[in-house]
Amino acid sequence: MPDGKGQKLSDRVYGDIVDRIIQREFGEGERLPSEEQLASYYGVSRPIVREALARLRDDELIRSQRGAGSFVQRRPERAMLEFAPLESLADIQRCFEFRIAVETEAARLAAIKATDEERVALAQALALLEQRIRDNELGVDADFNFHLSIAHATHNRFFSDTLLSLKPAITYGQNMARGLGLRRPERHVPEVQVEHRDIHDAILAEDPERAAFCMQHHLSSSRRRVFEG
Repeated sequence: MPDGKGQKLSDRVYGDIVDRIIQREFGEGERLPSEEQLASYYGVSRPIVREALARLRDDELIRSQRGAGSFVQRRPERAMLEFAPLESLADIQRCFEFRIAVETEAARLAAIKATDEERVALAQALALLEQRIRDNELGVDADFNFHLSIAHATHNRFFSDTLLSLKPAITYGQNMARGLGLRRPERHVPEVQVEHRDIHDAILAEDPERAAFCMQHHLSSSRRRVFEG
């Protein structure tokens, strides 16, 4: 398998298997080669293969059965590759994983600590995002600012500092998710906006557990939409 500068071996295995699923080399419902066969094919150790397969399971592209192996669960749309090269997909997934951990807690704290001014700022951020969508724009900056306004409302600068430091990675994933979503606007656009509205409403209702649940659901669904197309 060719070397990729600065790229983890498991990322390359993951990306190549995704490509082979998209190309229908591995069809839906078909059993993948065994870990031993994949390790031999890619010239890597079995733990590397297991790491790649674990990410494929997380993305719901494959399912594994004890004693039977791993099977292709669904095929992502080819359009996904127009928005991100295969080697970047693993990092997009990691970014979503990190955001789920950090922003779920940020939403919970915002519901507890947000001031009246911060609630107004959150409502304004949501209104701007909804206007961008009505104008048929991707609204990535407005989307990021909505999430940033929640981080500010935690009264803990490490949440907002973290989001700002990750802005290039976050907006890359948002661009991809929203760009793919516009291919199915009748389904994905209303779905995303309901999720944002639910987060907003839970924070304004000062319901920390509901806010955390809605944020976790939103980010998990966003990750799913990236791989569904």
